[in-house]
Amino acid sequence: MSHVTKLRLLAPALLLATLAACSGKDETAPAAADGATTPATTPAAAAAADKAASEKVQGMDTTQLRDAASAALRENRMYAPAGDNALEYYVALRDKLPDDATIKSALTDLQPYTLIAAEQALGREDFTEAQRLIALLEKVDPSAPALPRLKQGVTGGMQVAERRTVEEADKAKKDAENKVKQQAEQQRLAQQQAAEASAAQQLAAKQEAARKESERLEAERQASARREAEQRSAAAAAAQQAAASKPAAAPTLRAVSTPAPRYPADALRSGTSGEVLVELTVGTDGSVTDARVLRANPARTFDREALNAVRRWKFEPISSPVTTRRTLAFAPNK
Repeated sequence: MSHVTKLRLLAPALLLATLAACSGKDETAPAAADGATTPATTPAAAAAADKAASEKVQGMDTTQLRDAASAALRENRMYAPAGDNALEYYVALRDKLPDDATIKSALTDLQPYTLIAAEQALGREDFTEAQRLIALLEKVDPSAPALPRLKQGVTGGMQVAERRTVEEADKAKKDAENKVKQQAEQQRLAQQQAAEASAAQQLAAKQEAARKESERLEAERQASARREAEQRSAAAAAAQQAAASKPAAAPTLRAVSTPAPRYPADALRSGTSGEVLVELTVGTDGSVTDARVLRANPARTFDREALNAVRRWKFEPISSPVTTRRTLAFAPNK
């Protein structure tokens, strides 16, 4: 059975398998069964490797080429890897035997698989592999209708990929710049917040100092007012005492009963002593008709008990009411 006959028998099954592989893949590299591989080298290195492989193929004789093509078909290496696939072996055979119809027929049968592989390479943006496969198709049939579309696909795809690369680089650059700006803005805001917090603390300290100063001034004002009031009270008491010390033309009072005042419990507990100057008016029957405190030391501690005691006092009857003053002393028992 000839190589072409074998290829024609295998062609329907292989084409179905290739189409199924194509429909089941997105943009990933084709499986080993498709005979294609994803290049792991740079385009320049791949081109150098392809050239070396092509030279090796060209150096083979027709028998070697037929045997190599037959082995490649058995192992499903229809168009890949570069330099060791059925399509390249048949192209080399055609160059040596241009009138061999079986070789031409084999190339025609292999074209659809290579076309599908090229489209798959374009789909996954493996432009190096796509260009290799397109070059193979062009060697098989320079006027193949799919060639312009495939070449345009390579050119357009590379432009799109380049634009995307540029856009991604620009985006990465802008993202980095934005990140720097954000960090600078965050630092500025942090410094501003720290400055505002410091200013707020300083303002609070000033307000607290002003409050304390205001309280101090108010305390001094109140103390000054108390001192002035005490001075006025002392002056008035001295004047009253001086007036009381003058001989009075009033009748002489003779006491009948002068009970002592009760000692306030709070003053007794605290051991407080003092005196109260009381002005009292004695009626003609000898009873006290009126009494008021002129001076007390300490103020308001003994006033009530002093007045209560004076109002109980009794004197001998007199011809006319008499107003006099008495000093009541308070001293705790020793």
